[in-house]
Amino acid sequence: MYRTLIPPFESKQPAHPPMVYIERQWKWEYKQIVRNLKKESPLDETELNALGEEGWELSGIAQQPPVAYFYFKHQIEK
Repeated sequence: MYRTLIPPFESKQPAHPPMVYIERQWKWEYKQIVRNLKKESPLDETELNALGEEGWELSGIAQQPPVAYFYFKHQIEK
């Protein structure tokens, strides 16, 4: 036998989500780095840290051997 611990919510008025105001509008900027892994090494920690210092965030990696695609993004003010 199952029992409900919390009684069902009954209200005659609809729920209203809070209003969120955004002061700035942001836009994304993207960067793609392509590496042929037969001829070059993948991005190392130093390169990734340098990109991070510039505000770039790694958002994805795709691979078509031997080529690897590194995708970065960062927000810019619109």
